[in-house]
Amino acid sequence: MRINARLDDERAEKLRQLQALTRLSTSEIVKRAIDLMYRQQAGRSRDKLGALLSSNFVGCAEGPADLASQYKRYLMRDLEEWP
Repeated sequence: MRINARLDDERAEKLRQLQALTRLSTSEIVKRAIDLMYRQQAGRSRDKLGALLSSNFVGCAEGPADLASQYKRYLMRDLEEWP
């Protein structure tokens, strides 16, 4: 895939500095930046799921077994019964 990106002056300078410091091509810097962001985002997703599962929130309530698929029916029933 080819990418055409516009950079503001500040980011263009950062890219030039990265190229000078690392002797990497623009393509290689972009690839590494994507890999880094991907790892960070994947780690955040796992952290959030782990925190939710360890919080004892999942499975803490009781209700009908089909609540996830029939929530609208239950909501309408409860609203009709409300005074």
